[in-house]
Amino acid sequence: MFPLNTTSDLPEVLLIDDDLVSREVTATLLTMTGYSVHTADSGEEAVRMITGGNAKPGVILMDAQMPGLSGAELIAQFRAAADASIFVISGSEPPREVLDAADGFLMKPFNVETIHKLIEGRKPKTEGLTLDPEDPVVNMEVLAQFRKMMPETAVRQIYKAVVVDLGERIDALAGAIANGDAAEVRRIGHAIKGGCGMAGAVQAAHLGAMLEAVPPEAKDNQLDNSAALLRDLRVAAQGLERMLDAELPA
Repeated sequence: MFPLNTTSDLPEVLLIDDDLVSREVTATLLTMTGYSVHTADSGEEAVRMITGGNAKPGVILMDAQMPGLSGAELIAQFRAAADASIFVISGSEPPREVLDAADGFLMKPFNVETIHKLIEGRKPKTEGLTLDPEDPVVNMEVLAQFRKMMPETAVRQIYKAVVVDLGERIDALAGAIANGDAAEVRRIGHAIKGGCGMAGAVQAAHLGAMLEAVPPEAKDNQLDNSAALLRDLRVAAQGLERMLDAELPA
């Protein structure tokens, strides 16, 4: 267990992560910022700490994937045992049921300012979910399938239509974000996910899925992450245009 800092009025934090380095680094960041921190290396240990009265956290930070008790099942046990906000931390996007069960999500790696903002409730549940550099602009297997089915000119027309449609939806998305219209943001995200997904436009489809996941009740200040996703969507659209010129020149 990390030593407690009892001089702060910030909420007590229970941090659960089976990776020693991640756990200790995160605990250090939190204690240096003034949080009182307990740590556990498993879900089972964390539950025992709460039920045994050894920890009374106001905030629980838990890794999304751990051996043994983990995920949505662990969150359910925390809900029953503690009156705490529960945030998932992970190096990749957790399953949908975990995101839905938690109060928020933070993508590793993160800095102390980001984690403080998450704990203080100033960021939406999709915090950290932006453009994934590992995602290809286009799934080349899908592109190859199109090329087997139709001539190059027809394939180019498909991707040109995707680029044009994506540009129009980006403009509409900018307006929805400016108006604080979370429902419209979700609708546009759903359309982008579906259309780009069918064309194998991986980056744009991934970002569309993130936009679709914006909470329906999101307020103006909770749409910050949508604005970040919009910026990344513009980058993905530019990548599609470059692919079009390189793979399917006019």
